[in-house]
Amino acid sequence: MSLRQIAFYGKGGIGKSTTSQNTLAALAEMGKKILIVGCDPKADSTRLILHAKAQDTILSLAAEAGSVEDLELEDVMKVGYKDIRCVESGGPEPGVGCAGRGVITSINFLEENGAYDGVDYVSYDVLGDVVCGGFAMPIRENKAQEIYIVMSGEMMAMYAANNISKGILKYANSGGVRLGGLVCNERQTDKELELAESLAVKLGSKLVYFVPRDNIVQHAELRRMTCIEYAPDSAQSNHYRELAKRVDANAGNGTIPSPITMDELEDLLMEHGIMKAIDESQVGKSAAELNVA
Repeated sequence: MSLRQIAFYGKGGIGKSTTSQNTLAALAEMGKKILIVGCDPKADSTRLILHAKAQDTILSLAAEAGSVEDLELEDVMKVGYKDIRCVESGGPEPGVGCAGRGVITSINFLEENGAYDGVDYVSYDVLGDVVCGGFAMPIRENKAQEIYIVMSGEMMAMYAANNISKGILKYANSGGVRLGGLVCNERQTDKELELAESLAVKLGSKLVYFVPRDNIVQHAELRRMTCIEYAPDSAQSNHYRELAKRVDANAGNGTIPSPITMDELEDLLMEHGIMKAIDESQVGKSAAELNVA
């Protein structure tokens, strides 16, 4: 099997890191060799795999050592559940510099020092949106070949998915990156499955999987574990296993997305009666209830 370089993108707070770590844990269960490259300054892309609050990052260790050239691979790479290799790129203090610098520095260091050797999957867990060039780096530099966008039926999550698709489109022809598909992390909003499927079609892609909401995921996270490890026999773990199987079977099936306009996104919500339902829910409410000054 050739190396698969995948990336999980999505709006901040959508459950991207949780979804990615559970999916990767399920892939590891299948016997796949995995390397996770955390590209979020919070350094939380590997905490469930390592059972740790936050892993030491390449940038912080490089600052202590003097430079990244003074580091060894074993200094920055930890091994967690099912022998998954874990690295966090890190970033500067809030308000100081571009966090994308850590992503660029980390990937170059890892490639040069053999971190990618002998693995089936390299997975990049990327912060929020792609408006920052640093966070678009796995796409721009043709590192991530398949992008999986974690979204929900909430309007801003769908907006972010569409925006990320614009970033993929920008580099698709020059770099070969493709949209692997959408993963809907259920928020139990109105007609969520139908909206996710419709958005995927609009983008010229597909809904890879609809992950139902279950509090067992939060119970596992409180113990810094994936659901796969904490409750291996649970229905939720089986959902993540099915998602992992679909990702594994999706090699070469990515598409160049066709992003839509904001008007088209609102039309999509209207078609499913979401905007109408929201408007009707406000009828008869007082200004105080609507929080209008």
